Amino acid sequence: MKILCVNWQAADDAELERQHYPDVEFILARSTADVAAVLDPEVAKTVDAVINHSPTLNVPLPPTAFPNAKIAVRSGVGFDNIDTAGWGARNIPACNVPDYGTTEVADHAIALMLALTRGTYSYPAEIAVDGLEGWHFSKAPLIRRHKNATFGVIGLGRIGLAAARRAAAFDMKVVFYDPHLLSGVDLSTGYERVHSLNELMARADVVSVHAPLSTETRGLLGTEAFAAAKPGLIVINTARGPIIDVTALEAAMRQGTVVGAGLDVLPNEPGDLDHPLIKAWRANEPWIKDRLIVTPHAAFYSPASMVDLRLKSIEVIHAYLTEGRLTNCVNREYLKR
Repeated sequence: MKILCVNWQAADDAELERQHYPDVEFILARSTADVAAVLDPEVAKTVDAVINHSPTLNVPLPPTAFPNAKIAVRSGVGFDNIDTAGWGARNIPACNVPDYGTTEVADHAIALMLALTRGTYSYPAEIAVDGLEGWHFSKAPLIRRHKNATFGVIGLGRIGLAAARRAAAFDMKVVFYDPHLLSGVDLSTGYERVHSLNELMARADVVSVHAPLSTETRGLLGTEAFAAAKPGLIVINTARGPIIDVTALEAAMRQGTVVGAGLDVLPNEPGDLDHPLIKAWRANEPWIKDRLIVTPHAAFYSPASMVDLRLKSIEVIHAYLTEGRLTNCVNREYLKR
């Protein structure tokens, strides 16, 4: 079995994978964070499976360049950068790894909320910069009580549900919007379901985004959604950057409708540091001071989650090629039955 690991960015040479799967030949095609790997077309013709290890870069060759491949995997949750239709046109399953960093991302979403609403981001900075002048409880502008506040979830999948459970542990009221879930999820979870994004925005004190990126969700939180928002909203995004229109977010924050935001993802990654919102934050302009937190698409990360991610990526392939057991397929609509 020969697996091509495209956009490989780990420092090692897949020793972990080789240890657990000694029957597999691994071919590593390295990339940087923002430049895709260069692939040898002749090698591409020989592999049994392809994995894309980058969260943002695409596989630089089309599915037709891999005539012997029987499965493709996106090593991560999001699968917007794997050609699901192209692989499906060849009746080849494309899969993801949705269960490796669920707890880490949910923890990160709550941590971003708490950093803003309990001052754990603002207080240390004020003391470090201003000394005793910064030693005062009033130095964090977004402090609030969580009990009975409304935590709005966009996308109640694995991670959205995990984040909702954490918010509920703070005695927050959980409301969710997910048009793709079957009826009855509200009954089984005890969380209230709403059927429009505008209703969620109008009711939530905190909105946490946990939806996949698609044509339906690209720009989902834009001018219209922010216009419907309850004043004083805090927005958290640990999903995909393009789901939020950051220009519309900037306008909503300048107007004060959105008072704070925690962004682990941005529309372009590595982040576009020249976007006016990010420039204002980096310059610590008074209007945005202590109201925005940006982290470098790191919500998924822990040493344990990376071990899970790497091994689960191979597990998906190995199970399919040796047992015919298909898991986590994300392009079933394209496959011939």
